[in-house]
This record gives sequence, structure tokens and C-alpha cells, in this order.
Amino acid sequence: MSIEAYQTLGRTGLKISPLALGTMTFGTEWGWGSEKATAKALFDRFIDAGGNVLDTADMYTGGTSETWIGEFVSDRKLRDRTVITTKFSFSAEPGNPNAGGNGRKNILRAVEGSLKRLRTDYIDLYLLHAWDTVTPVEEVMRTFDDLVRSGKVRYVGLSDTPSWYASRAQTLAEWRGWEPLCALQLEYSLTERNIEREFTRLAQEFGMGIMAWSPLAGGLLSGKYRPEQSGRPEQSEGRLEKTKGSGNPAFEKFTSRNWAIVAELEKVAGEVGRSMAQVALNWVSARPGVGTVIIGATKPNQLEDNLKALDFTLPDDMRERLDSVSAIDPGFPYMFYQPFLQSMIHGGTSVSAKPRGYYRPPS
Repeated sequence: MSIEAYQTLGRTGLKISPLALGTMTFGTEWGWGSEKATAKALFDRFIDAGGNVLDTADMYTGGTSETWIGEFVSDRKLRDRTVITTKFSFSAEPGNPNAGGNGRKNILRAVEGSLKRLRTDYIDLYLLHAWDTVTPVEEVMRTFDDLVRSGKVRYVGLSDTPSWYASRAQTLAEWRGWEPLCALQLEYSLTERNIEREFTRLAQEFGMGIMAWSPLAGGLLSGKYRPEQSGRPEQSEGRLEKTKGSGNPAFEKFTSRNWAIVAELEKVAGEVGRSMAQVALNWVSARPGVGTVIIGATKPNQLEDNLKALDFTLPDDMRERLDSVSAIDPGFPYMFYQPFLQSMIHGGTSVSAKPRGYYRPPS
């Protein structure tokens, strides 16, 4: 599949590229990332390759990411061609509880700041970045609807929320006639498959496309890290090393399970003649419910490698090996939905549901 093989996002008419450019690396404020000249080169190469989805957030590198995207898009007069996705939730004002979160006051504050930094009068896809645990979902969805009706936002979605929250949000939107959610931005990779318990089916049933973030597990699946006997990596550079001990669980990837996945991924990549990163991205892209995979890079050669991830079909036997080594324990109550117990429910016969909603079978 080419990066120019556009598809619609969820149950909408918005056409997106199967790879999105993640721009959390635009800027060096966090101790890692790209200088402006490199970020511009990454942006240009992605656009020239046919990519059209640019993913950012108001708090990425302190606002630098949005600012640079706004400048890059404006300079090349690409606003109508690009699909800009940004997010709100995190606070930039310590001590001010209303400068973050999911309440209407903060959403309306945040959207104005993003519009200004992005140099645009509308945002293509506006996402709640993370559940704040306190704001009623009715407040979020009504505010989303107001933003769409005002023309400041075209589509809305959620990132990093519980599945029950997303389900209630979409049900309310359908019931009230508000703008529905069209996207769920969630962590998804060979090392992080927990969304398969609830979110994959949720996205299919409710018409929401999954936007997979950290498909390379922060670089772990690119092959840049190799474990020592202690279970720590040999490499001292890279995002995962620089962010260790930060308290952010998204960056805690050095586990025995993950090293086993890396080892099998390396074998498969060697057999298929592709880089580890390409195989890992190809695997995620072909998963049911996935609308686009967010790739990030700090160097041009990393982006070049990632852009080739959809140019081949991973053989079924190799895909099954990766599925097996990265499989998650179904846990309760999901064990009841496994073949053995389902066979008991259906009297020993084989019964399956037809694919519904946003579904793209593995290629």
C-alpha cells in the first residue's frame, strides 16, 4: 500500500493518508527532538511523499510544534491539502486548575491558542488529549458540537480515554444529534496491544478510525536498543533512555516481554528483507480498525525508512509469529470470548459476526 492510498477517517468523508506525521519531535524543549531546519525537512519530505495528516498538540514542545506546523503549512500554501490534528487537556499554567482539563472553559481557551499558533481559522480534527477524570462527558461533547457549528473545528475525537467513556460520548452524540466522534487516538504497537480488548470493536461498531500512536514503542521496535543482561539497553542515546525515570509509563518499555518481541521482530525483518521499523509499522497498519499510523522522526533517514513501511505485504506466517510473541493475556471477562468457551455457548458450532463499522481487513 502506498502512502498515497487515501482512505476515509471513521464514518466521515475526510480523506487521510495511512501514515500520519507525528510532530512531538518538532523542537528541542524536552531534551530530545529536532531543530527547526530538520523539522522543516521532515515536513517537506512527508508532504512530497503524499502524506496529508499532521498530528500535534497544544503542549507539544511548549507550543513550538504547533507554531512550526503553522509556519510550514502557510509558507507552502498547503492549508487545503493538509489535515491538521491537534489536542487539548494538559496545563501550561501551574496553579491554575482551569488552564487544563476537559472543561468547557479550558477547551474554548485552548482552541483559540491552537488556532493562533497554527495560523489557521479552523482545525481539521480536534482531540481531547487525555481524560481528566472529573469533567462530565456531556460537557465535552456539547462543547465539541458548538466548535463544529462555529466552523472553528471540522471533526472531533478522543485520545487516551477509557473505552466506556468513549462509548458513552458517542452514544450521547447520536442521541442528542451532536457532532459524533470520528477518531480514537490510542497507543498501539507490538508491545502495546491492550486496546484490542475493547477499543478495536468499539471503533468498528461506532464508526471511529483508530489513529495509532507510538507504533514503534518510542523507538524500541526500530532496533536501536539492545538489552544487556540487566535488562537495560546497551544504547545510551534515544528518547527511551533520555526519558527513563520521568514517571511517564508510556516510556517504560524495557521489559523481558518486550525484549522477546524485539528478538522475534528482528528475525522476521531479516527474513522478509525489511527494516525492523518497517515490519512493525506494517503490522500495526494492517490491524482491524486502524485508520492511520502516526510516525515520528528526528532525522531524515528515519522518516525515509518509515515511509517505505507500506510498500510490501507481510507473509501470513510471519504475521502470525509476531501475533504470537506479542499476544496479551485476555483476562476477565475476555476469556469467555475465546474459542473454547464460545464453542460451548454455540453448541460446538462455529459462528462469527460479519465485519461492521470501520473495518479494514489485514492486507
